[in-house]
Amino acid sequence: MADIKHFDPDTVLDTVVRLFWKQGMATTGIQDIVNVTGLNRSSLYATFGGKQQLYMAALERYVDERSRPNLGRLAEDERGLPAVEEFFENLIATRCTGEYAGWGCMVSNAHAGAENSEADVRTILDHQHHRLRAALRDALTAAKSKGQLGPGAEPESAAEVLALLAHGVNLRSRAGADEGQLRRTIGAALTALTA
Repeated sequence: MADIKHFDPDTVLDTVVRLFWKQGMATTGIQDIVNVTGLNRSSLYATFGGKQQLYMAALERYVDERSRPNLGRLAEDERGLPAVEEFFENLIATRCTGEYAGWGCMVSNAHAGAENSEADVRTILDHQHHRLRAALRDALTAAKSKGQLGPGAEPESAAEVLALLAHGVNLRSRAGADEGQLRRTIGAALTALTA
């Protein structure tokens, strides 16, 4: 007879996503996970494996539910530069206000954390960076076709710069950066694309 779980693994994983997102991989111990989920270690290990496997599942869940939908909307938005402006406005608002203020982005946090030394984590981070850059490139290509960019602005290289700037917003917001300063920085970068 199969063992019956007395908890919902999806609900537990959502809880663990929030824990890893807020605290990071290195500073989150198994006891923290036990405390926040209310599960014992054996249930966690039997369902998810060790801490590394649980972190990987949480990172993949974060990418699937938070990052990928936002990037999909940006890539499909044909407004050009207004779509890029809106993307950054939403990014700053999410990182600096509300429930997740000061948490940064779980992906950017992983880029800056010790967990990026793991090959499986690095693969997810690299794929996510490529998605971010591609979504920005698509929006900037639309902007170029609409005459919204300056003659020297090239969508591919500008997308890489803006992708790195997005990571910077994520990391700086986690460190308590001023929301207004982040907006001014983004504004200056986008203005440079139109010159």
